[in-house]
Amino acid sequence: MLTQTKALERRLDLLEAHLRAEHPHLLRVLPTFRAFDRLLYRMGLLAPSESLAMRIPWWPLISILGLFSSGKSSFINSYLGTELQNTGNQAVDDRFTVICFGPDRRYDSLPGTALNADPRFPFFRMSDEIEKVAVGEGKRIDAYLQLKTSASPRVRGKIIIDSPGFDADDQRRSTLRMVDHIIDLSDLVLVFFDARRPEPGSMQDTLEHLVAKTVRRPDSRKFLYILNQLDTASREDNPEEIVGAWQRAIAQAGLVSGRFYGIYNRDVAPVIEDDVKRQRYEAKSDEDLAEILARMDEIEYGRGYRIVGVLDALTRELSGEIVPVLESVRQRWRRQVLVRDSVMVAAVVVALAGAALVAGLDAVTQVWQWLLADRSEALWDLPVRLVAVGAGLAAVLLAGHYGFRRSVANRLERTLPERLGQLDLNLRLAFRRNTGMVQSLFRRRPVGWTGFARKQLFAIQEVVARHVQEWNDQYTDPAGARMARDAASQSSRRSSWGGRTSTPRQPSRPAPSGATTGGPATPVAAAEGLDPVAADTPSVPGHGGGRTGGLIDRLKTMVSSR
Repeated sequence: MLTQTKALERRLDLLEAHLRAEHPHLLRVLPTFRAFDRLLYRMGLLAPSESLAMRIPWWPLISILGLFSSGKSSFINSYLGTELQNTGNQAVDDRFTVICFGPDRRYDSLPGTALNADPRFPFFRMSDEIEKVAVGEGKRIDAYLQLKTSASPRVRGKIIIDSPGFDADDQRRSTLRMVDHIIDLSDLVLVFFDARRPEPGSMQDTLEHLVAKTVRRPDSRKFLYILNQLDTASREDNPEEIVGAWQRAIAQAGLVSGRFYGIYNRDVAPVIEDDVKRQRYEAKSDEDLAEILARMDEIEYGRGYRIVGVLDALTRELSGEIVPVLESVRQRWRRQVLVRDSVMVAAVVVALAGAALVAGLDAVTQVWQWLLADRSEALWDLPVRLVAVGAGLAAVLLAGHYGFRRSVANRLERTLPERLGQLDLNLRLAFRRNTGMVQSLFRRRPVGWTGFARKQLFAIQEVVARHVQEWNDQYTDPAGARMARDAASQSSRRSSWGGRTSTPRQPSRPAPSGATTGGPATPVAAAEGLDPVAADTPSVPGHGGGRTGGLIDRLKTMVSSR
């Protein structure tokens, strides 16, 4: 039987095979994810059937979001150089479209199941998330997702997601949940606005769900805010006012800094009759579009940094946010349980004392003597009745204690976010593990957060730093050490092989004066780019002379010496 754990191992094996075949430089990061998995398993923040490696896209991911009819699909078609997406002035598609590189054949679309069941794509098991916010909608995954392929070289090695307009979908809660999901996973997010509707009221959804939420994000640089169809402003007497209204609306949502762009697609836009205006608008659009496309093309280089950046951010989240939250809620749980235990014990004591007062001293004495009367050698000569009564009373107290533990834990658990952090760690599952029956009420630290765990977290941070340094070495060389090493290596090869280069080999020349036959390359020969074997070895008759004759002489000398 295929268990959830075995299914996870199979998916990780497939991921490893994919990375080995297509992205071997990322393969070294995978063991770090597995080490982090084991730490989170012990803390209860990750279920045994889950892995951090399955929660990030290993392909560069570009998300294109915004209102319907804001030109998102036209922009994608222009970028790919093919009419892949439907376009129109009304809502033309109410599903998220995932676009990736594929064979040179046209598919209208592949169903959402192709994405929901494939761990390589960013919507893996999205039906479970949809079901949480809209019961019964998870089984309708095809109504939310579709997959399209394109043979455009621009999409090779990356994934593009085209979202439906926020006000084009009546399945609102599910759509917004998916938007939040892809924003977290994306390397670059293009937020499109419509220049024909720059007033705040018409783009309230975009402002609320894309702008206001990104102001304090640590990765806010990945958001590009684009006022599309800018050519429509040329028909107005005050085009600057349209752009100004847009920027004021964004500022009211809390975003007062950032990079803003204004573009339009000349292939589908009407021609601007005024030559001066047309040149000005074309120059502005071309300049901004070139910068946008450059950002889209360069995300491949940032993918490794993003992946290890997830691990680095998670180490800080774990020690700085998640563990303190667990400790705080666990202290509240302990205090409330102890208060209830104290009230229960006090109630039992008061009840016994009240019964004794009502019964009187003589009755209490008789009951006590009756409890002490029957003794058993099997119980080390202890009074059987007293032991039975004590055990019964302890059982009642323990049952009350564990009932309090569970009821308080259930109540506090509902106050916790179900998921916390960049990778949606399961805070409720961890809290349940910390309040289980076998866990001591007086435990100082959360389960799994031991000294060894902290050392392991530090080791993961060091490995992450080493990964970053390795990628830095690939793209940077501040001290010029790599250039110096390359020059030294090239010089060494020239010294070893006679300075052979890709230029045509020059004819053999007589050995410079003072050269020793069969000796090492001379400075003169190396400087002139000559083959030292040919330069310092006279021609051998019958062997073609030059380098060949010198090489044969050397071989003969080596054989005779042996």
